[in-house]
Amino acid sequence: MLKHNILKTSWCKLRTRYMHKNASLSEASKSKECAISRIRNIGILAHIDAGKTTTTERMLYYSGLIRNMGEVHHGNTVTDYMEQERQRGITITSAAVTFNWKDYRFNLIDTPGHIDFTMEVEQTLQILDGAIVVLDGSAGVEAQTLTVSRQADRYNIPRIIYVNKMDRADADFDMSLRSVESKLNVETLPIQIPVLNAGVLEGIVDVITMEKLTFDKKHQGMNLIKAKIFESDDGRLWDVASEKRRLLTDKLSSLDDKLADIIIEQESLDNVQPQMLVDSLRRVTIGRKGVPVTLGSSYKNIGVQPLMDSVILYLPSPTNLDQLNPYRYFANNLAARVFKIVHDKQRGPITFFRIYSGNMKKGQKLYNVTREQSEQCTRLYVACADDYKEMAEVSYGNIAAVSGLKSTITGDLVTASASVANRAKQSMLEENPNRLDYVDNFFASGVKLLDPVFFCSIEPPSLSAQSALETALQELQREDPSLHVKNDLETEQIVLGGMGELHIDIIKQRIRTEYKIDVDLGPLQIAYKETIQDPVKDTLSVEHRVGQTTHKVTITMSLIPNYEGKTKLLLDRSSETASNIDSIHPRVMSAIKNGVNAALLHGLKLSCPVINVGVKLHWLEVARGTSDTIVSAAALQCIRKVVTSRRK
Repeated sequence: MLKHNILKTSWCKLRTRYMHKNASLSEASKSKECAISRIRNIGILAHIDAGKTTTTERMLYYSGLIRNMGEVHHGNTVTDYMEQERQRGITITSAAVTFNWKDYRFNLIDTPGHIDFTMEVEQTLQILDGAIVVLDGSAGVEAQTLTVSRQADRYNIPRIIYVNKMDRADADFDMSLRSVESKLNVETLPIQIPVLNAGVLEGIVDVITMEKLTFDKKHQGMNLIKAKIFESDDGRLWDVASEKRRLLTDKLSSLDDKLADIIIEQESLDNVQPQMLVDSLRRVTIGRKGVPVTLGSSYKNIGVQPLMDSVILYLPSPTNLDQLNPYRYFANNLAARVFKIVHDKQRGPITFFRIYSGNMKKGQKLYNVTREQSEQCTRLYVACADDYKEMAEVSYGNIAAVSGLKSTITGDLVTASASVANRAKQSMLEENPNRLDYVDNFFASGVKLLDPVFFCSIEPPSLSAQSALETALQELQREDPSLHVKNDLETEQIVLGGMGELHIDIIKQRIRTEYKIDVDLGPLQIAYKETIQDPVKDTLSVEHRVGQTTHKVTITMSLIPNYEGKTKLLLDRSSETASNIDSIHPRVMSAIKNGVNAALLHGLKLSCPVINVGVKLHWLEVARGTSDTIVSAAALQCIRKVVTSRRK
C-alpha cells in the first residue's frame, strides 16, 4: 500500500512538471490574450459516476495539456487532486483548468456529482457561460442530473448533453433522449448517432456533416478519422443518418425562424447546408430553446474531440452575455465575482474570480464591494487544478486565481475602487428606479447558502488542540460555505452542520490528515423538513374586538407543491379574483408574507420547517381599522388550517 501511494505521488508530480512545460499552458500564460469571442467558460455537471472526471481527463490529454491520461480508479487524475478524492474515487471539490483547443481557450470547471456537494455546483454555476451535462448512457437522467439541471436553469445556462458510457452492453441512446425530454422537460437535438457492430460501439456518425467518425485505439483515440458516408457504400447507415438529419432539421426549424425561412425558400429538408444547421443550433442553444446531444465513451476514448468541437460551435462566449447583464455598468473598469476559495500550504488562501469587466493585474489593490473594504492582490495566477501559473495580468472573460486576500469570501464582488463601485451602482439605479431589491442583491453576496441537513458535535483530542481546531474550521468554512460551524452555549460544544453524512465524514478526515488534529465526532442528527404532495385549499375568517375597534379578516389560501426549492407567495389573478387581489395595499401584503413565513417554520407533523411549497392567495377581505398584526395572524392560522385539512 505504501509503495502504491509513493508511485501515485511520483506519477502526479511528473505530470505537474510536464504541465509547466507544456505548450498549451505556456500559450495561456503569454501576454497576447485569446480573443474574447474564443473563450469558453464551461462546467461539467452530472450525477455521480456518470464519467465527468474521466471526460475532463480526456479533454486535457487531447488538448495537449497532459502527456498521459490518468484514471479515476488509479487516483491520478488532474482535477481530483485532493487526497480524499483519490482515495474515494469521487469528486469532492470543483477544480478549474485552463487549456487551448483549436485556437480557443477553455476555462473548464469539473464539479462534484454527489448530492452532499451541491454547494460546490451552486458556486460554480453563477460564473459559467455554458455547461456540459454528462449522462450515463445506460441510466439516462438520474437524481443528481435533475438537481444540477434545475440549478443551471436558475442561472439560465445554455447546455450540451453528452451521453457517455455508450460502450456498455445496456447503453441505450434513444432511451437517454426520452429520459431527458420527459424528466428535464427540454427539447433534445441529437447531432450524432452511434455506430454499433454486434452491439459494440465502433464509431459515431455526425448527422450534420454526414460523416462517420472513428477513433484510433492504438493511440488512445488521439487520431480522429473522418469519412463521408454514401448510400452506395452503406445503404442502411445512410438511411438511418439521413432520417435523423431530416428530423433534426425539422425540429430546428420549429425553434429557429431563420432556418424555417431557408427551408421554405428551398422547399426541402434535405438541401440545408451543414453550416446553416450549425448556425441554427448555436442560436437555439444560446437562446435556451433546445439542447444539442452528443455521445461517446470517454473511458474507451470515443467521442471526446467532437464534444470539444461542439463546445466551440454551440456554447456562448463572454460576448454572448445578455445585453441586460448588470456588469456592463462597470464600463471598462474591473468587475469580478468570487466563486471559490482554497487554502494552499505554500501560498495561503487562493481566491478564484470570474472577471466580467476590465482586467486584473498582479499587485493591484482590489475594492470589495460586498464588504466595503480594500485588499491587496499579492500574486495572480491561472489555475490547472492544484497547479498555478503566475501571470502579470488576466483579461476580461477569464478565470483568475489570486493570493493575498484575507477577508474576501465566496460570492463577493470586487472592483478597482469605491468610486468605481459607486458610479456603477448609481448607473444601475438610474436605469432600474423601481428595482431596488434587484440592485441591492447584485452588489451583495452572490452565494445562496443552503440549510444543513446533518448535525454533529466535534471535539479535539485535548484542550491544547482547541485553538488549532478552531483555525482549521475557519479555513474549511471559508472554502466551503455549506459547512456550518456554531458553538452550543448549553453544552459548550462545537457543532458542525453539513449537507450529508459523507460531507461531514470528509471534513473529519481532512482535519485529521491536513491539519493533523485527531478529532472525534458525536452522533449524527438529521435536520428533518416537511412538505406536501398534493394541492390543498381552505378559507379562514377571524374576528377580534379590541376596545372600540373590530378587527376582521377573511382569507382564502392554498398550498401547492413547488420543487424548485424556494417558497413563493403567488397571487390568484383569475377573472373572479383579480379585482380583489389587485386592491390589496402593499403594507397588508407584507403582513400576509410575514404570517406565511411564520406558519412555514413549523409543520404540523414533526414541527419541522415546511419546504418545497408554493402559497397562493385567492381572496382577502380586511375590515377598516384592522391591524397588520391581525392580518399576519390570520395568514398564519389559514396556512395551518390548510395543512390540517390536508391531513384529514
